[in-house]
Amino acid sequence: MERFVLTDAQWAKMKPHCLGKPTDPGRSGNDNRRFIEAVLWIARTGSPWRDLPDLFGNWNTAFKQYRDWVKADVFFRLFEACSDEPDMEYAMVDATIVKVQRHGQGAKGGLRARP
Repeated sequence: MERFVLTDAQWAKMKPHCLGKPTDPGRSGNDNRRFIEAVLWIARTGSPWRDLPDLFGNWNTAFKQYRDWVKADVFFRLFEACSDEPDMEYAMVDATIVKVQRHGQGAKGGLRARP
């Protein structure tokens, strides 16, 4: 079994908002979950589309489907479907991860040589 980024619950929320269905011919009717996993892989790694692993299919087909979905605002609908119950774990601002600038720490600043 392949390891997926999306859980089955997340995919169940996204599935009705995807373009096409498995019986449709062409790019939009292919495996939509695999395509979304490919988009998430590109977003997570920051790699160009040409470096997409063969596990996700042909990179050019995936890129063309990505462009079609962007034009149809599918990703906005997917975001809306998944954001109904936000996970606030990463929204918390903690002082251990926020750096304070030098002037906020009480360090002296300004010109060293006074005119």
